[in-house]
Amino acid sequence: MTMISRFAIAGWGSYRPREVVASLDLDLRHGQHPGWTEREFGIVARHVAAADETTSMMAASAARMALDRAGWDGPPDVIIGGCGVMEQPIPSTSAMVQDRLGLGRSGVPCFDVNQTCLSFVTALDVAGMGIATGRWRRALVFASDIASAGLDPADAKTRSIFGDGAAALAIEACDEPDRGICSVASVTQGAHHPLAQLRAGGTRLRVSEGYDALTAGSHFEMDAFGIFKAAAKALPGVINRALADAGLAQEDFACVVCHQASAPGVAHVKRLFAPRCDRVIDLFATTGNQIAASIPTVLAHALETGAARQSDAVLLLGTAAGISATAMVLRL
Repeated sequence: MTMISRFAIAGWGSYRPREVVASLDLDLRHGQHPGWTEREFGIVARHVAAADETTSMMAASAARMALDRAGWDGPPDVIIGGCGVMEQPIPSTSAMVQDRLGLGRSGVPCFDVNQTCLSFVTALDVAGMGIATGRWRRALVFASDIASAGLDPADAKTRSIFGDGAAALAIEACDEPDRGICSVASVTQGAHHPLAQLRAGGTRLRVSEGYDALTAGSHFEMDAFGIFKAAAKALPGVINRALADAGLAQEDFACVVCHQASAPGVAHVKRLFAPRCDRVIDLFATTGNQIAASIPTVLAHALETGAARQSDAVLLLGTAAGISATAMVLRL
């Protein structure tokens, strides 16, 4: 096994908004009989951010928990944001989180990376590479997303399956030879990019095009079946490559930390790891799809509950708009 980056997880944290929307509430909003939302989409409840629970606020709350657990004697060497959707186009969300952490004049470098739902995994990979090259010893990596801000109220599926939240990891270089990132396998099929998109917020749609165009472009658009089909096709390849590069087999993992894309999506991942499908952590019914915050939220849950412990091998697995798929083997 060749380690890509040696580091230890020093701390972790997560944040879920105060408001919990139950599936029965969604039934009423959609004009359906009680039980329809849970039966159709596998959602029992999800969290929805209030006006004061901004992307940076949630991220900073999760980050404080991670830093408190780490107990470092100073600030991290870098703060990397991995949000699926930024709080605002400029400046980076990481700069806003830095300020909320009381480090706004610290000079700690901050930047964001984006690969939609895989943004946290990509950010962790970048942090690991920085540690491997000796540029940093301590890194704070976070993801925070407010999916509810971009949902079309007329679309029952997207309105039901997405949830809000944030999570963060504090990682630090270590000398132990078998801890950190063992392998990463990724693929992107850009031909599928129209299957999931948010057209407003960048340079594609402009004020000159009018209010109606901006409003329509601000709603997340998704071809659910098309995404599922493309993602299902991409996952086996990245899983097999990551396992081969790490020199591990499926049975060597303590747990599989997968993106909570949808109930059918998580069920598909479980089938890929049969007969030990119980190792695939499934929080979808109570979190929904938290975009990039999904994977670190599941990882924080695994660390908190003991489903993943020091020296365990875990697999981070997910798909994203693009369409992209990534598998990362992580030794805790």
